[in-house]
Amino acid sequence: MVTQEREYTIDDVWQLEHQPMNMAEKYYLIDGELCVKMSPSHSHGSIASEIARLLGNHVVERGLGRVTIEVGYHPSGERHTVLLPDVAFESWARAARKPLKTYAPYMPDLAVEVISRSQTLAETRRKAKVYLRHGTDMVWLIDPERNKAETWTAADDGTAKSEIIEMDGELKGGALLSGFTLPLRRLFSL
Repeated sequence: MVTQEREYTIDDVWQLEHQPMNMAEKYYLIDGELCVKMSPSHSHGSIASEIARLLGNHVVERGLGRVTIEVGYHPSGERHTVLLPDVAFESWARAARKPLKTYAPYMPDLAVEVISRSQTLAETRRKAKVYLRHGTDMVWLIDPERNKAETWTAADDGTAKSEIIEMDGELKGGALLSGFTLPLRRLFSL
């Protein structure tokens, strides 16, 4: 967490990221709180790219939408939250027809966060709840250190609910990505 004296907006983050001295930095916001996203490890990147590849193949073959990597998403009309999922899925019902040259002004249908050593599980779970609060249908938290994952969805009463998936389990796309499954063992053997 970063101690700060003011509430930041997505415009502030855009300006920070586009200053020459900050071009390698990545920032995200949760309710105006500015956070820095550290560069991922090689292992983190391998896991994220494998998820993106498999998910992308499934999505393209079925014409479901688009898969992105580390794109900024913010809720429509909300200027104090922008998140950068490691991998995301946008259905054609939600996605802009052509990729935008700015942050996406909507949240993805699916957000995937690979937990890195610079993040705590609590911080990542906080992000999952923020995604769901702003319209994301499903969040996958991938935990390579513990060889587990968590699937987060919104309950009927609007609260966030999670399910822990052990090493021998698999991520499932459910109604959002019908037929998609990804055995965790495949990710954690990279």
